[in-house]
Amino acid sequence: MRPIYNILVIIVAVILAIYYGNQTTFLRKSRPKNPPGPIMPNGDWRFTAQRGYFSHDNDPASWDFRAKTLPNLGLVEKLYGLGDSDKKLTPDEIARTQWSRFLDYADFMNTIEPGKKSYKVFYIVRHGQGVHNVKETEVGREEWNRHWAKLPGDSNSTWLDASLTPTGEQQAKEIASLWSEAGNIPPPQSIYSSPLRRCLQTTTFGFAPLLHQTTPIIKENLRERLGVHTCDQRSSRSWIAESYPNFKIEANFTENDELWKADQRETIDEHIVRSQKVLQDIFENDGSQVVALVGHSGTSMALFGATGWGKIPMAAGAVYPLLVCGERVGDGDEEDEEGDGGEK
Repeated sequence: MRPIYNILVIIVAVILAIYYGNQTTFLRKSRPKNPPGPIMPNGDWRFTAQRGYFSHDNDPASWDFRAKTLPNLGLVEKLYGLGDSDKKLTPDEIARTQWSRFLDYADFMNTIEPGKKSYKVFYIVRHGQGVHNVKETEVGREEWNRHWAKLPGDSNSTWLDASLTPTGEQQAKEIASLWSEAGNIPPPQSIYSSPLRRCLQTTTFGFAPLLHQTTPIIKENLRERLGVHTCDQRSSRSWIAESYPNFKIEANFTENDELWKADQRETIDEHIVRSQKVLQDIFENDGSQVVALVGHSGTSMALFGATGWGKIPMAAGAVYPLLVCGERVGDGDEEDEEGDGGEK
């Protein structure tokens, strides 16, 4: 028995050596900038945000906390089996290499169960401060929800389909610095935006360095929770097309807002379902590996709920990265997720 046991041990060791050797070789290969990933076929889906890659994993799910944009987007330094060959690089080179390693790792994960699991990096962006945010701060959330949110504005300002404030514009412009050529963070290959003005403005300012080569796509389902609050009622398709001619409006986008109702507020669970549809559409039809989603506080909460993440409030103008696994599942195999809404 002993010789057989020794032979089995040797065989297993050889198999493991080949496997990890291939994995390391794959990860060491130079990668083109943001290569396209797989496009998954139609079907039922489960989406799961992956932990262990960004330092915000332990952010508290509390309204006393607001997640902000972290240096290098909070990417945790990992070797992913690459060894210690880069320890003598400068801090900037290490950071750049770290993102390259991370995307190589995501590429590798996409090779394990092709057709069943796919991994994408999402930059979840909350718009900059809006006119409505200022009014809510002035009167308090309870009074805002009770009265002011139902009005189109006051004697000083209008928040029907609210615009950014000057502070909000500056917050959006600060996002653009992330995509500078001298930076380490890979820019998104695809950009999707809510059709509400504050998000279209945030996309315009925040992704200005990329708009000569990337056309943002306007998606209805990236909107804030629907109904009652006038700041969440969108403008007409014609106005959006005229005001933002460099954006692409998704198919089946109606001329007028047919989703918003003055007397009915969308539930959190309904919002999560909309966010699941956004993710499903992207995983099925967009081969981009790095994707930006520009939305609202409620949108981020719904996306977190759709991916099993914590209920983390985001600060205005913040960028929050997630590595998300999209998995095709059989009937009856989906898991219900919970989420929450909040500031817009």
